[in-house]
Amino acid sequence: MNYRSIAELNRDIAGLVPRLPFDLDIIVGIPRSGLLPANLLSLYLNRPLTDVAGLIEGRLIEAGGRSGLGHDAGVPAKPGKILVVDDSLSSGAAMKKTRRRIAAASLPHKIFYCAAYIVPQRKREVDFFCDIVPQPRLFEWNYRNHYQLQNACVDIDGVLCRDPRETENDDGPRYRKFIETVPPLITPTVQIGWLVTNRLEKYRELTENWLARNGIEYRELVMMDYPDMAARRAAGTHGSFKAAVYQSTDALIFIESSLRQAVKIAEISGRDVLCTETGQLIRPGITGPDGQTTQPAIQHPPGKNILNRLLHRFSEHN
Repeated sequence: MNYRSIAELNRDIAGLVPRLPFDLDIIVGIPRSGLLPANLLSLYLNRPLTDVAGLIEGRLIEAGGRSGLGHDAGVPAKPGKILVVDDSLSSGAAMKKTRRRIAAASLPHKIFYCAAYIVPQRKREVDFFCDIVPQPRLFEWNYRNHYQLQNACVDIDGVLCRDPRETENDDGPRYRKFIETVPPLITPTVQIGWLVTNRLEKYRELTENWLARNGIEYRELVMMDYPDMAARRAAGTHGSFKAAVYQSTDALIFIESSLRQAVKIAEISGRDVLCTETGQLIRPGITGPDGQTTQPAIQHPPGKNILNRLLHRFSEHN
């Protein structure tokens, strides 16, 4: 699975800036996901931001007092340079629809098109891109409703809802109340392939009722078969249980909340695990020259000091 985190998107957008025309007038995001890279570019370049409808209708998104950018006047009527941005390009359908929509508006501007990540066969369909990321792929900002959830194993506590607090985790009435009443963190709009949870089988009916009430669809729910939480804790098979289920499926990814369990799942299964606790993609171990398996490779988000690196790149090009 090819994966990009929000931090990596931020890094790559910063790296794109020196390759863009220096005299862009407006940044336009293709809703919904394209507004994320467009907003980053707008901030780095200190240029007005809008969406596709705003561009056609002459509206700008309010920039705030400190930006120095006026928004009341809207999109200038005189010809300018516009950058239209999406987060990714795969089939090309959204970009083609946007091009047709903008072309039909007969705007006087020079329009450039950009996607943060593209598949190899779409290189000629945009003027600028950050990187080539082939399918299958997931992004941190869209995996919660990505069609690939149909091909994924997904944890429940910590992913679909929060983890139970210590006071709720009594293997009794308080835990049952937690299952019944905890609000969802996300409600995916596609069916999940396999829900794989360390919850016990005796809580299956409560869990199934909660999933149904919250409109979460799935093909299979796999739970641990221990008599109680004490037995489960004594066995200590949390990560290995999930890894075994993962191996028994043709899932492309396991989405796990706990970093410790995610590392264990990747180590045992030899397959990629997305950890929501840290936003990392944890890759399986690799075999070294001595024939021993190393620790799983963790794809760490890049450092946060993006601005310094951006300024350094500008200094190299000026």
